[in-house]
Amino acid sequence: MKIIHMSNKLLPRLVCVAVCMLTALAVLAADNVKDLQKKQKKLQAEIEQTNKMLKQTKKDESATINKLQLIGENIKTQRKLITTLDNEISALNSEMERLSNTRDSLQQVLERHKADYARMIRQTHYTRLQQSPLLFLFSSQDFQQLVRRARYLQEVARFRQQQVRRIETTQAEIDTQNNLLQENKNDKQQSLNSRKREQENLKRDERKQQTMLSQLKSKEKDLSKKLQQQQKRAADLNKKIDDMIRKQAAAKSNLTKEQQLVAGGFEANKGRLPWPVEKGIIIGHFGKHPHPVYPQVMIDNKGIYLQTTTGSKARAVYKGEVTSCFMVGNTYAVIIQHGNYRTVYSNLSRLSVKQGDKVETKQLIGTIYTDPEQDQKTELYFQIYKDRNILNPELWIAK
Repeated sequence: MKIIHMSNKLLPRLVCVAVCMLTALAVLAADNVKDLQKKQKKLQAEIEQTNKMLKQTKKDESATINKLQLIGENIKTQRKLITTLDNEISALNSEMERLSNTRDSLQQVLERHKADYARMIRQTHYTRLQQSPLLFLFSSQDFQQLVRRARYLQEVARFRQQQVRRIETTQAEIDTQNNLLQENKNDKQQSLNSRKREQENLKRDERKQQTMLSQLKSKEKDLSKKLQQQQKRAADLNKKIDDMIRKQAAAKSNLTKEQQLVAGGFEANKGRLPWPVEKGIIIGHFGKHPHPVYPQVMIDNKGIYLQTTTGSKARAVYKGEVTSCFMVGNTYAVIIQHGNYRTVYSNLSRLSVKQGDKVETKQLIGTIYTDPEQDQKTELYFQIYKDRNILNPELWIAK
């Protein structure tokens, strides 16, 4: 009998330990779901930004390289979003299973508490049938026995109250788990609906992409001529910037203490620098890449091209000093020195800074040019140099 009594006491404790472990796992799963939901919102914001840029292109159905690139970026982001939604649905399924297990374990605890309480009530009722509490007290043989019996009755009453509180607390926990389970079911349904919608959007954009690609390939002669002109302008710009960087680097070989501190801060923020535009997408990546329409043509970018919406401003990615403001064709370029590092911002229609200005991180330096001949494209060309060496900006700005 004693062993059975100990196991009866041990069971609720073991169940409570199991509940605590399941709750801890549920908290971790909930954090994972929240992270995925944040990522989902970020990707949806990127799609909205790209769609906004698409709306600002020429209001006709004619295919352009700009539209093709924007749709291509949308397709990439939609695929990432669908993967994120798949992961979110999987995480929600796991969390729902854990919540269900926790609820079932709590239900066992509740049934145990109710059984103990019912047994106690039956015993108390049986005792009262045999003898009333007052008679139980007054039938004591001496004062010490009276005190012990009084304490016993108090303990019985206290235990009864504890059992009632345990039942109420456990029931409240079960209700909480049920509410969380329902919330997760609702979140899962929303994720499934979003996934279905994004799959439809993806198929639509993939069809658009193929149609535009066919149209553009039929205009190969004209587009090839324009591409050569663009490549020549890009080469001229890169040469001018490279010459200016080399001259500046050669003129100031020794850095002041302040410049060394700025350079150290710039370097310490590698991978965390703010973007040179508040909102935008990388439409042209650093290094050599095949052309989006003519894969046989290789494009060698000495920086990155960030496309944004009409009227957007360029901003400094780190504090420093403006060392050059110059024109290339009908647009401006700005060079900012950060110790032995320099950042370059090209394709600006208006400037908000001048040579010699000290700028702070995220300070606006000019308005980005919107090209009416390039499908209303608003594009910033951004570069990073260390001394005379050009670096990949994608490794320096925040992901």
